[in-house]
Amino acid sequence: MSIKVALEHYTGYEFAHPVNVAPHVIRLRPAPHARTPIEAYSLDIQPANHFLNWQQDPFGNWLARIVFPEKVSKLEITVGVVADMMVINPLDFFIEEYAERFPFAYDPALAADLAPYLRPVDDAVQADAWRSGLPPLPDDGLPTVLFLSQLNRAVAGAVDYSVRMEPGVQTPDHTLASGIGSCRDSAWLLVSLLRQYGLAARFVSGYLVQLASDQKSLDGPSGPEHDFTDLHAWAEVFIPGAGWIGLDATSALFAGEGHIPLSATPHPSSAAPITGATDPVGVTFSFHNEVRRIHEDPRTTKPYTDEQWARIDAAGELVDERLRAGDVRLTLGGEPTFVALDDATAAEWNTDADGPHKRELANLLAERLRQTYALGGIVHRGQGKWYPGEPLPRWNIALQWRTDGIPLWEHADLFADPWSDAVAAGAATDGAAEGAADPATDGTTGAKDAPAAARAEALARRVTALLGLPPEQLLGAYEDPLASLAADLRQPDGPRPSADHPKTDDLDAADVAELDASVTAPTGFVLPLAMGEEWSSPAWRFRRGRLVLTPGSSAVGLRLPLDAVAWTDPEREGEPSYVEAGPPLDPALPPVTVVSPEGAATTALAFESRDGHVHVFLPPTTRLDDYAALLRVIETAAVEVGTPLVLEGYGPPPDARLTQLIVTPDPGVIEVNVQPTSSWAEQRALTFDLYEQARQARLSTEKFDLDGTHTGTGGGNHITLGGRQPIDSPLLRRPDLLASLITYWQRHPSLSYLFSGRFIGPTSQAPRFDEGRPEAVYEMEIALQELRRLAAETEEPRPWLVDRALRHLLTDLTGNTHRAEFCIDKLYSPDSSRGRLGLLELRGFEMPPHPQLALVQALLVRGLVAMFWEQPLTAPLVRWGTALHEDFLLPQGARRDIGEVVADLRAHGIAFEESWLEPFVEFRFPRIGVTRIDPGITLELRQAIEPWHVLGEEATAGGTARYVDSSVERIQVTVAGIDPARHLVVVGGAAVPLTPTGKQGEYYAGIRYRAWQPWSALHPSIAVHAPLTVEVIDADAAVSLGGATYHVVHPGGRAYEHPPVNANEAEARRSGRFEPRGHTPGRFDVAAAREAGARAATSDYPRTLDLRRVPPA
Repeated sequence: MSIKVALEHYTGYEFAHPVNVAPHVIRLRPAPHARTPIEAYSLDIQPANHFLNWQQDPFGNWLARIVFPEKVSKLEITVGVVADMMVINPLDFFIEEYAERFPFAYDPALAADLAPYLRPVDDAVQADAWRSGLPPLPDDGLPTVLFLSQLNRAVAGAVDYSVRMEPGVQTPDHTLASGIGSCRDSAWLLVSLLRQYGLAARFVSGYLVQLASDQKSLDGPSGPEHDFTDLHAWAEVFIPGAGWIGLDATSALFAGEGHIPLSATPHPSSAAPITGATDPVGVTFSFHNEVRRIHEDPRTTKPYTDEQWARIDAAGELVDERLRAGDVRLTLGGEPTFVALDDATAAEWNTDADGPHKRELANLLAERLRQTYALGGIVHRGQGKWYPGEPLPRWNIALQWRTDGIPLWEHADLFADPWSDAVAAGAATDGAAEGAADPATDGTTGAKDAPAAARAEALARRVTALLGLPPEQLLGAYEDPLASLAADLRQPDGPRPSADHPKTDDLDAADVAELDASVTAPTGFVLPLAMGEEWSSPAWRFRRGRLVLTPGSSAVGLRLPLDAVAWTDPEREGEPSYVEAGPPLDPALPPVTVVSPEGAATTALAFESRDGHVHVFLPPTTRLDDYAALLRVIETAAVEVGTPLVLEGYGPPPDARLTQLIVTPDPGVIEVNVQPTSSWAEQRALTFDLYEQARQARLSTEKFDLDGTHTGTGGGNHITLGGRQPIDSPLLRRPDLLASLITYWQRHPSLSYLFSGRFIGPTSQAPRFDEGRPEAVYEMEIALQELRRLAAETEEPRPWLVDRALRHLLTDLTGNTHRAEFCIDKLYSPDSSRGRLGLLELRGFEMPPHPQLALVQALLVRGLVAMFWEQPLTAPLVRWGTALHEDFLLPQGARRDIGEVVADLRAHGIAFEESWLEPFVEFRFPRIGVTRIDPGITLELRQAIEPWHVLGEEATAGGTARYVDSSVERIQVTVAGIDPARHLVVVGGAAVPLTPTGKQGEYYAGIRYRAWQPWSALHPSIAVHAPLTVEVIDADAAVSLGGATYHVVHPGGRAYEHPPVNANEAEARRSGRFEPRGHTPGRFDVAAAREAGARAATSDYPRTLDLRRVPPA
């Protein structure tokens, strides 16, 4: 994702009268050792009547010698440079073993070659003394790179930068004495110091190009506000193995792609940009340096120009108008995911669902979102999903607030953070306080610094009083000593080994009463409470005389002995329907009566202290009014008692009168279940706010592999479609809308693969219904036909039809309805009323790295909904066969298919542009590299998608597992300017099957190859095919015209230990694995290449060369 810039450097001399101008030497052409790709260069000299000769000095620098045969009144020098600012890692070099630590000595022969660069600088006595004042080197030296970095920083810290217009360079001693200098002064000082250390160093003049960053840095300076260029100077030091390394003493940085050297010499005088003379004359001097961007690939930090975004925003508003005009009542929700900006290698940010850092950042993000959206709401910390293999359900942090804007909770300072360090005093005294007498028996007094157990009891008593219940309805909840006895009795006979930590003394003669009496401090307090049309409090009584909890470490509310409450089970009531919203919310507190426990609901409000915090466990409710009324009572009591608390337990019932946002963990990510939005404006504001708040919480939306591969978070950005309330859902009101979406997605596979994560296919987290099951398309045709028929029989909505028709087809291979690309779990499920919410979840969307990309995804979905609401799709499904996992997994096929989607939208009057999806193509199919082969042939390599197959069961230390085979990768080769009758593209000795792209002389093909060889994989005996050499062959001449080489790993054998810190380092690692060269020398065996290609060819994948089918040479 490179940026190309055009640099213009103008220097002008206007003389008072025409004068003779001596020959001038101009050193303003990028030096041969410049690493920044220079795509164009021009030098314009005025007046035009001059002679120009290009020369090279003894050091290899380009010199332009200009001779003026006539007098001139004006001299103008204009330099133009077009450079590709591809990121260069300045530290990507090899160092000879003997030079890995400093100090070291050059080999004598090398030292002789470097003699001009080792000669000490005159007038550097003070510099030598200053060097002596630096921290001494350890006995075993320092790593060479670390030494250079420290010296570079020391010089930058000792000299303040100043723009100095006087000619020449200050002596090192003068620069140190004054403590101020220009870039050339600092560079010459650094050269002097390096030579004093015995290192060969040279002075470099060149251009410095600095581009304004797309995002402000969170940790330090963000660079210039605007793009900038100027003449600059720095030093280069010669390190054996690495060669000349650039050190910029002005910024204390190593020289990167923004440093374009013009001249590198032992002394500054021979590196001056312009040297020459004229007759004595008055002169007016002028100059300017400008840089402008002439090409920018879409990138994750700036996917669109301002003009493009204005058109996208306008299209979003127009789609909104179409949706409103059609009375669609569409809402969009989502589940964006984030990863930590720091500590990217930790298990909690890769595979584990939970971790301390994840909890810390989730807390921070939830608090920032609360201040943005839920100032009058509550923070509820409940249980989330519980997956197989995990010991406990996952936590979630739910922000809940009233949709009408009326506060649900007014005292936000009463919410405690249960993951903060326990209150020191409270945590230290809880054990003693739990058995002590209640200091506030009436529940009306208390203090925040009181022990948490006392505050929990005071709060419980006050809530009981506010509900108008007698004090005896509040029950102490005690741990069960019988469980301890039973555990002890299961131990072996005889004395316990000394290495075993004793838990209790031997118990062999205590009876139940004595055991119960031994537990005097309650763990918490429980208030039986049943809510509904009438509130009641069952009078729970227990055979043991007290409420004894089920053994465990979970919250009190989860360990109630409900089977010991009464002989008869509570009366089961039908689940309420949430399809229609209720009347305006009325949180009035009804009278609460004490009732018999027989047949009454076994629900209760629980209070306890844990880790120095007061926890309140909320009982389940079926009406939002009851939930709000109970919260009001708890808040009133907390204010009166003066205690912060943690709300946990059951959440509210689904209700459009309450808005909810949830922060929850998922393997490797933090997931945010955002509130639904009903307009483009709401969606835009929510998306930008969420991304920014996450960034401020040091959460990121992208990750990088060790090799520099740029990926999303690894989590999803699932899009949910529905209505403000289930009865409004367009998917329930018009089942044909869902049928149209399913049909269109099936007919356009790019919608499944362009926005998805790296793991695709039938065993992925969002498989298409036609992946892996050959009969699925046939059965889906029948289901859609039946759905349309039943929907046409009546105008009355019959919401259950959709679930009945599609439930057994929209699944993964195991029958899991949740892990499907189109998930209808919450559309109109028969399982529970919470599954009848009118929601469709589109799971084939990975988290985009930029909010604008997320909004374009949403705009695409909104546009398709508008189109099919107005004109249902009745087209047949397509039997893609093996083409599904071939052409659409290549960038050419995906781009063509998504272009057809855009064309359909535009034909329907929706002004969507194909260029808006180009950033997704660049992100999903990044360009590996481009090389130009004479005459006029261009070869481009891009990453492609490779499905990862799940292997068979294998025994592991943790049990039986099925591994994913990620050892095979795929790239696309695109070649332009060839004649297929004459030219071949060859990889691995086999001719590639070329397919026309539709442009004259341009062809493409896919290449599958083994990238690495794990012990368990499909075809484990096939060796690695990398590096890949892709070359163009002239069949008539039987010669290779040239090519490119792609390495799977660093070609120099460099093994990275940590992922890249940012996109720049990632790009440098990727570009380092591509070489724009590589071909077979000598006469090429064209017949053998054609035969190998023909033997590997298969009708199943006609556009792909699978190197696994090519016999090894």
